[in-house]
Amino acid sequence: MAEILREIGMIARALDSISNIEFKELELTKGQYLYVVRICENPGIIQEQLLDLIKVDRSTATRAIQKLEQHGFVEKHNDPDNKKIKRIYPTEKARQVYPLIILENNYSNNVALKGFSDEETVHVLIYLQRIRKNIETDWESVKKGNKREY
Repeated sequence: MAEILREIGMIARALDSISNIEFKELELTKGQYLYVVRICENPGIIQEQLLDLIKVDRSTATRAIQKLEQHGFVEKHNDPDNKKIKRIYPTEKARQVYPLIILENNYSNNVALKGFSDEETVHVLIYLQRIRKNIETDWESVKKGNKREY
């Protein structure tokens, strides 16, 4: 039972490492491709929403977004109704690399699920979504400064 999270971690690290190597030529490093995908899929997203989608802390997201901005992948604009809010939009450069990232994602999904039936694939997704939802409760709590009771 305890090995499940280790397996998930190894899978995530391996896929992240592959993506970082393959996307280096696109000037995307250290998981920045995740941000590009979410911003392309949600143009005008605010940083807080992005944090929740990717499950990272504010400082990590701030650094990644700044680097993406410097490399011309995203741009920030003031919200027309609330000047305190900055909305994040993909640039043409991001929209050009987005299909390549999705292509890699689809390929990795196919490799990961090779030999699985359609029914097994559905079950894997359902189980992983349940695991994520269980973890999200602790993530939200710890993010707010609370300690977990072991």
